[in-house]
Amino acid sequence: MSVKSFLSACTAAVALTSGTAMAGGVIAPVIDVAPIEVTQVPVAGAWQGAYAGGSLGYIFGAEDQVGLAPFIGGVAGPRGTGLGDLDISGATAGVHVGYRWQRDRWVFGPELGVEVGSVDANISNTFAGVPFDMEADMQNIVTLVMKTGYAVDPQTLVYGTFGIARGDFDYELSTPAGSFKDSFTTTGVAAGLGVERMVRDNLSVFAEYQYRDLGNETVTFDVAPGTTIDSGASTAHSTIKVGANFQF
Repeated sequence: MSVKSFLSACTAAVALTSGTAMAGGVIAPVIDVAPIEVTQVPVAGAWQGAYAGGSLGYIFGAEDQVGLAPFIGGVAGPRGTGLGDLDISGATAGVHVGYRWQRDRWVFGPELGVEVGSVDANISNTFAGVPFDMEADMQNIVTLVMKTGYAVDPQTLVYGTFGIARGDFDYELSTPAGSFKDSFTTTGVAAGLGVERMVRDNLSVFAEYQYRDLGNETVTFDVAPGTTIDSGASTAHSTIKVGANFQF
């Protein structure tokens, strides 16, 4: 074969090979790539965090029946009953602080609150032939409760409360012989229900009902040397309040 013929054959072979490659296309190798796992970072709920707030309320529903008994030289005299009811009631103002955690739609956390106001009651009657006035006055109420709620939607929370309440009370007995006072502090159970609504990212408003059972106490009035008069005191009551919370 001549050199010219050999070159012609090589040229034809190259052209045939190129045509075949272009007709079928270049097949790129397939490489399996492992999927990248992205760790989800938990996002705090809208209700989670510390907050502080204030409220206006009204206390009602107490049942404190007055029954006076004299003690002379430590010896009890006959008790007078059915003398009237010192059912304290009145308006209150309060402040509170708390913290909430949120898990999905469940929201829970402690809240500490203080309430003061014009909450009192008084009666006038006669005991053993002596006219008297008697007054009960609530100085303050401190509550520490756990609030547990459910977010029915992102802006609305319904919740319940359960914890303890501590109250300071003053009682005064007035007779023609003078006025006599006794004070006591009592602790009991507080439980309630409420609803709260977000109006801004860090501001919410709420309405709440709470019942407080502070048990029964005895008030003693030193009316004369060696002579006292006592009466039972029941300070259980209900309260309704509305207010606002500021979250920070």
